[in-house]
Formats: sequence, structure tokens, C-alpha cells
Amino acid sequence: MHLIVGIDTGKTVAIACLDLNGSLVYSSHAAGAGLTWLVGTIRSVGVPDVIATDKPDTGSEIVKKVNAAFNSVLYFPRKNIMLREKKVIAKARNIKNPHERDAYVAALKAYNAYANKLNQAEHLGRAHNFGDIDALKSKVIHRYSIDEAVRNRKAHRL
Repeated sequence: MHLIVGIDTGKTVAIACLDLNGSLVYSSHAAGAGLTWLVGTIRSVGVPDVIATDKPDTGSEIVKKVNAAFNSVLYFPRKNIMLREKKVIAKARNIKNPHERDAYVAALKAYNAYANKLNQAEHLGRAHNFGDIDALKSKVIHRYSIDEAVRNRKAHRL
């Protein structure tokens, strides 16, 4: 399963995994967890196409290492996400743990950044009878144009 994964780091680490339709498929947290827990837990859920954080600065080394472990796309917001907004978003999904909330918000913001392209890819993929729509969406996330992804061939660009 292709994923968009939000990560919240600190003394307690949390992840939230969304499928490429934006649905929450997994959420968890662990005190004192590190890179091994993050990579192993994510791998047990699926393959991340995007690793997201809720901070505008990707200074977290652990987020960079998780991203590198999966060769995924790194997403971070342009500005801090206000706590009030995080609480509203989490309340709608009934997420009570603050670490999982922050991870979920990061994943959701990343999904929203790609949502239009993912919806276009799904529509065209179905129109062209493309078998694996998630694989098509994954290619779009990894900077293939939708046409390139449907044809399974990336154009040479300078």
C-alpha cells in the first residue's frame, strides 16, 4: 500500500499513515522510539511516497533519515500550523493523543498539497484502464507528469 506518512518527533514519536485517497489507515506513538521503530512500523503498514512533518523547518535529523530510508518525497508546510487548527482537524477524526494529532495534521497537509494531481491521475488512470491506480499516483508524487505516469515513461528534461 502506498502511503503519505506524517511524523511527529520528540521524546514521544508518532506517525500517522494515510492512503493515497487521504484516508487514515494507521496511527501510533511510542515514548523514546527512534529511527528503527519508525522505519519498521512504517514498513509494516506500506510504502511511503511522502514523509511529512508539521514544522516548516525540516531540521529534524530523524525525519530526514526516515525519508532517506524510503527514498520518498519530503513535505513540510511553509509556515507553522497553529495549535487551534491542529485541534480542529484532530477533533474531526477523534484523535486525542497530541503526538498522533501532529503527525496526522502533517500527513493531511501533505495529502492536500497533492490532492488535485492525485485526483486527476485517478481519473485518467481509470479512463485508460490503468491497472494499479496507486502506482500511478505514486509516480505523480515522484514528479512524473500524469501523461508520463500513464505511459510509464518519464520524459527527459534539462
